[in-house]
Amino acid sequence: MNWQRYIPILQWFPNYDKRYLSTDILAGLTVGVMVIPQGMAYGMLAGLPPLYGLYATLIPMVVYAVLGTSRQLVVGPTAMVCLLIASGLSGLAATGTPEYIGWVLLLSLLVGCFQFAFGVFRLGFFVNFLSHPVLSGFLSAAAIVIICSQLKNLTGAIYQDTSHNVIGQLYEFLQHVSTVDMPTLGLGLGGVFLILFLKWLKKSFPGPLLLLIVSILLLFLYHSSFPSIAIVGVVPSGFPSFQLPDLQIASIQKILPTIFTISLIGILESIAIAKLVQNKHKDYELLPNQELRAIGMANIVGSFFQAFPAAGSVSRTAVNDEFGAKSGIASLVAAVVVGLTLLFFTPLFYYLPKTILAAIIIVAVLRLIDLKEAKFLWRSDRRDFGMLLVTFLATLFIGIEEGILLGIFISLLMVLYKTTRPHITFLGRIPDTEHYKNIENAKELIKRKDVLIIRPDAPLYYANIEHFKGQLQNAMSKQQAHLRLFILNTDCITELDSSASHYLRELFAQCRKEEISVYLTGVSEEVYAQLKKAEVLPLLGGNFIFQSEQNAVDYFDKQMLKRAIREGLTSN
Repeated sequence: MNWQRYIPILQWFPNYDKRYLSTDILAGLTVGVMVIPQGMAYGMLAGLPPLYGLYATLIPMVVYAVLGTSRQLVVGPTAMVCLLIASGLSGLAATGTPEYIGWVLLLSLLVGCFQFAFGVFRLGFFVNFLSHPVLSGFLSAAAIVIICSQLKNLTGAIYQDTSHNVIGQLYEFLQHVSTVDMPTLGLGLGGVFLILFLKWLKKSFPGPLLLLIVSILLLFLYHSSFPSIAIVGVVPSGFPSFQLPDLQIASIQKILPTIFTISLIGILESIAIAKLVQNKHKDYELLPNQELRAIGMANIVGSFFQAFPAAGSVSRTAVNDEFGAKSGIASLVAAVVVGLTLLFFTPLFYYLPKTILAAIIIVAVLRLIDLKEAKFLWRSDRRDFGMLLVTFLATLFIGIEEGILLGIFISLLMVLYKTTRPHITFLGRIPDTEHYKNIENAKELIKRKDVLIIRPDAPLYYANIEHFKGQLQNAMSKQQAHLRLFILNTDCITELDSSASHYLRELFAQCRKEEISVYLTGVSEEVYAQLKKAEVLPLLGGNFIFQSEQNAVDYFDKQMLKRAIREGLTSN
């Protein structure tokens, strides 16, 4: 067995260029410092104690560094996955309780198994069914849902937040708006503006970390003056202990939709950012199926050490790349930073305000709201805009899982629709040339009444043959009195199934009966073999395959001239 293929660190580490060590360490230290406030914030977003966000960072980051093929991707907690965890499990147990934590660890194990199986059976192509408009609509709506979910922590309002759609969240907040704590709200909003201001000054500045330090110092000094500001409190020290998730069939059935949704979103987030970064480097090969196995294994191993599902992080990967990471060493250094924090520095987080964690989450997800994409689709493709809008509204007002599942369903419907209704191009000759192009794109093209030239822009098979048949019959009926030559351009026909072969046999037989010549252009060896097997070719007579449309038309004109001469001689 080629172990290097399945454990990529065995390939790149022995050949590691020591010149990269300084930049890898710098990138790792930066990401490690960055992930501490983010991880704790995302732990809270997932409905867990903030400490679990560090657990979800430590183990998955190490496992991915060993098994992943991307040199810059950073795996850990992400806002989208955390929101899906809270949305999918909140109805099963109260957030933060041991029972809820048990559900989360089971979810992490099963998500990892699902993703690992995707890699083993090479099913990564499935993420292609989640189209970009659907994903954009989902992410924009999910960002708004996340922001609304943090109103309680940001403002210090006192109520039980149980809803995972915007209407429910806003209704619950407005019902208890009188309980908003002004010192908490002021500190939270100040945190939001401080991070945005520091990001405006310098994009790579670790604003969340500075905010974390400043807010802890403030509460350490003045918490007695502002006792209403909620703080994290006691944070246990040490590495996460080994713990087996409780596997029960009944439990799996309850969270199956959540498993599927988080697995898909995790795969999509990870592969998308890994591809984006790899395109900038070109010095290594990204293997998508190994990526799925690596991310799956990171979640499987993480589930045994109290880590919730992790995925590729866009922000941390961008920082890792920006600071010059060249290998998985950077992720291992970041993991060391998190590990040291867990061992020695967790008592320092006692006075960390929860409103500051909410502020970090809100700023992190603001970038997910993509108004530019909506404007672009409105101008360029109203159908795709409709897909974006439906997914956006469903996610916003019905629920997170329902929104993404509806988006996938819509994407599949659009694939089926486009597959069953391929574009059919009718060709005309460009004046003073022998070239032909789509008559819909240029009015000056020459189109003869006695010649019909058509090009299906897709393979012909049972799902689209009726559409092709309808388009062709409609075109033939318009030229019925004059039509004498039908040219089928097969440039885009890569295959024909039995249904298509049956129809072509009927079509060519009917043309022969009506004395309409049928010629083919652009015929590949595969299509020729399929036509031969289906016994279609004998219906075409003598010469019927040509290199170009003009060759076919010239040959037809010569035949018509010869026929006219023969008929003239016979009449004389």
